[in-house]
Amino acid sequence: MNTNRNTQQKNSTLPSLIKTNIPLKDKNWFQTGGPARFFSEPTNAAEFQQALLFAHTHNLAMFVLGQGANVLISDNGFDGLVIRPQLTHIEQITSDKNTALIKAGAGVVMHDLIEYCLNNNILGLEEFSGIPGTVGGSVYINLHYYEFLLEHFLVSAKVIHKLTGSQETVDARWFNFGYNTSTLHKKYYYLLNATFKLKKCSHIKSAYAKGRHTEIIRHRVKRYPSTHTCGSFFRNFYPDEVTLESNGEKIIYVAYYLDKIGVKGELCAGNAIVSYQHANMIVNGGEATTTDIITLARNMQTLVQKQFGIIPQPECQLVGFKQYPLL
Repeated sequence: MNTNRNTQQKNSTLPSLIKTNIPLKDKNWFQTGGPARFFSEPTNAAEFQQALLFAHTHNLAMFVLGQGANVLISDNGFDGLVIRPQLTHIEQITSDKNTALIKAGAGVVMHDLIEYCLNNNILGLEEFSGIPGTVGGSVYINLHYYEFLLEHFLVSAKVIHKLTGSQETVDARWFNFGYNTSTLHKKYYYLLNATFKLKKCSHIKSAYAKGRHTEIIRHRVKRYPSTHTCGSFFRNFYPDEVTLESNGEKIIYVAYYLDKIGVKGELCAGNAIVSYQHANMIVNGGEATTTDIITLARNMQTLVQKQFGIIPQPECQLVGFKQYPLL
């Protein structure tokens, strides 16, 4: 009883912005994982500063969570502060006959941003239709689909420093974008908002783009699993990691190697299974744990290593693990 009373007294001194022991299972696409020890959903830059100060003052590990579309959270949860930004404002800063600058908060869902643009006769971001995630997460990984990269549209952003809480406006070069990477991966700064330079268009072209937007989503849903997955679990290989070639080009696509070992729709561990639609996508069959998913991913790594001498590495972010759980 005394322990409970002490815990209640300690929690009562927390800032109202900070919650404790919040489940994360319902906040990520895999639908697995344990709770966050501390949790915050700042709605503006000042609240984001407060959350960072709390983490710094209490020497807490931090993780910034968007829609949870590209993460795998430990069954033990996260022993620190999880920040899920709710900065959801969208505004058209300037526009002329040909272009528009659109500023969107880190918590804006990309689907909502795309629809906002199309409803205002603005084109460009619809190339990313159907890909889950927030603006913050999309900038973090330099969202990509075929030849399209988010860096092609981003012109500036506002970021906040992890330790000082100071805010800076930076240009696209600051992000040092690459494949699935950006300066944000160093985790000294977090995104507050991003500004994109996009194309203005006529009502007719916008209507055409809306139809294409719908078709892209339909195609993705048919081609890929759309729930209980993180999308591509492993990143593609870098050219210097592989030796196999086709028509003089290195075969870097990890799905090629996973297809060759025959895991699609077959290999499983507990309630986790490799999707029948795509060999590089793991699906929670309903009651899978994170441990099931890790076991399956390790088995996939082992099989590729055994046949090809290379080990796939995760594109999915691994959150809350005390030790690296894969090969």
